[in-house]
Amino acid sequence: MTYELGQGTGPLRGVRVVEIAGIGPGPHACMVLADLGADVVRIERPGGGMFAGGRADLLNRGRPSVALDLKRPEAVATVLGLVERADVLVEGMRPGAIERLGLGPEECLARNPRLVFARMTGWGQDGPWSEVAGHDLNYVAVSGALHGLGQDPGRPQFPGNLLGDFGGGSTYLVIGVLAALIEARAGGRGQVVDAAIVDGAAHLNAIGSSFAAMGLDPDRRRSGLLDGGTPWYDVYETADGRHVSVAALEPQFWAALVERIGVALPDRDDPAQHASIREALTRRFRERTQAEWAEVFDGTDACVAPVVRLADAPHHPHLAARGTFVSPGGVTQPAPAPRFSRTATAVGAPPALPGEHTREALAAWGIGDIDALVASGAAVQA
Repeated sequence: MTYELGQGTGPLRGVRVVEIAGIGPGPHACMVLADLGADVVRIERPGGGMFAGGRADLLNRGRPSVALDLKRPEAVATVLGLVERADVLVEGMRPGAIERLGLGPEECLARNPRLVFARMTGWGQDGPWSEVAGHDLNYVAVSGALHGLGQDPGRPQFPGNLLGDFGGGSTYLVIGVLAALIEARAGGRGQVVDAAIVDGAAHLNAIGSSFAAMGLDPDRRRSGLLDGGTPWYDVYETADGRHVSVAALEPQFWAALVERIGVALPDRDDPAQHASIREALTRRFRERTQAEWAEVFDGTDACVAPVVRLADAPHHPHLAARGTFVSPGGVTQPAPAPRFSRTATAVGAPPALPGEHTREALAAWGIGDIDALVASGAAVQA
C-alpha cells in the first residue's frame, strides 16, 4: 500500500497515534483506534516480534509498520520526533522498560505537553506485582472474575483471553485514551493513562460485586441467575451434537419458549421443579438438529439462538444482513465497531509486514534524514 496521512474515514480522523508494538491488548486497542479513523503508526523492532503473524495478523490491520532499533539513540530520537507530532502514544512494556529506552512519560511529555501517554499492562504501573510476569488468565484470576466462571462446580472455566486481554485490557485502554484526549483538547495538557487488565476485569465484573452486596453470591459456580444455575439460562445439546443457547430470563420470554418448545413444562416459579425443567429441555432439544431449532425460534422473543461456529458466523442471516463480518482481500474478519451515522468507519489497509512502510510513513509524518537512519541501521525498510 501507499501510505498517506488522513486516509481514515471514522470519527477519529486526524488523531495521530504512535504505537510501540507489543502483543495482545495493545495491538487490539490500536486496531480499534485505526478502525475509528485515527492515523496510527506502528513502531516495531526489525524483523518483528516473536508472535508476528504477517498478513494474517488482523490485530495489526489499518496502520503502517516502521522498523526501528530502539537500542540506538537515532531511533529513539526518531520516536521522539513522531511524539512531537502525535496526540497519543501507546505502549505495553513492563513498568520501567520504556523509561530505560529514554521514551518514558517524562521525555515524551516534555516534547509534547498535550500528549496522551497510554500504558497497557496486566498488573498496572505500581503495586507489589507491577513488574512480575503474567498473562490474561492470571490477571482475571486475581481480579475475582475467574472464580465464578463456568458451569463445572469443580473448577473455573475461562473464555480464552477475551475477558482479560481484550475486555479488561484493550477496551479500557481505548476508553482511557478517548477520555484523556477530550480533556487534553479542552485543557491543553496531556497525561498518563494507566490501563491495567486487573483493574479493567474487576470493573467489568461490577455486577458480580452488586450480587455480592445484595447477598446473592453463593460462592458456587452454576448456582446463579446468569451462570447456568437456572434451566432457562443455559446451553443445550441438539440432535447433531451442536448446541443452542437459551436465555429466557423474563416471564414473557419464557412463555414464548414454552409456546414453541412443543412439550409441557413444569411451573418455573417452583424451585423444586427446576431439575425437572432442565431434564425436559435437555431431552427435547436432543430430538432435533440445531438448524431445525433455529428455524422454530427464528424471529421470536423466546431468546433461543444457535451456538454458531466462528467459520459460520459471517453467514448467519442477521450478521450477514448487517455486514458484521467483511472480507477485504479475501480475508474474512470483523468489521469495525461501533457504527456511526455520519463518519462511517471502514477496514483500512491489510496487516503490514514489519518495516514495510518505514520510509513512507516516516516521510508522511515529517521525519527528515530517513536515508541516514536506514544507512545507520537505526531504521530498517523491509
